[in-house]
Amino acid sequence: MDHEPTISRDQSRTPSKRIGRDVLVASICGGVVALMVGASYAAVPFYNWFCRATGFNGTTQVAISAPATGPIARKIAVRFDSNVAPGLPWKFEPEQNEIEVNIGQVVTVFYTVTNQAARTTAGQAAYNVAPLTVGSYFQKINCFCFTEQTMAPGEKREMPVVFYVDPSLADDHENDGLNTITLSYTFYPVRDPVVKPLAASEDDKRKGNL
Repeated sequence: MDHEPTISRDQSRTPSKRIGRDVLVASICGGVVALMVGASYAAVPFYNWFCRATGFNGTTQVAISAPATGPIARKIAVRFDSNVAPGLPWKFEPEQNEIEVNIGQVVTVFYTVTNQAARTTAGQAAYNVAPLTVGSYFQKINCFCFTEQTMAPGEKREMPVVFYVDPSLADDHENDGLNTITLSYTFYPVRDPVVKPLAASEDDKRKGNL
């Protein structure tokens, strides 16, 4: 006895239904990819904000004045590290490799930077402190890392850093044995520096007043 051939569920679907299903799946996949890309871009500023707010990964804090409680008796050594990324022809070094300060004492130190190229170059510094867990206690009042630096050919410049170690560090018993903090900077080249307008000369000002 002959049997009629069976037709599978997939075979029974019309081409238009299969095409519609494929389009729907492709649309969903595309939406997921777009969402992931958007989330990755959004994560960058969020991560930077999170580091600044919490001191995560050794990111230092920004202060506008000295601590209200003033310095305390406990001292700590602060070491200064300097690095230059490939592609930036600068010599960059601290004027002092290490100092000892009272916790809560406002201190000013200097780094020197020399542009060793025969052309104008620009760079900007990234920074952190070690151990990474003390980033939330290291408060910077003024720092050259906040702005892009443009150097003329052969120019040498002193760049100050004003900081203090927050007295609340003494209340963190996980850091009772902490004796040294290292502040590290790395200058990176800026490929498309912001063009700053030149100040008008006295002759130009007089001509403009005529």
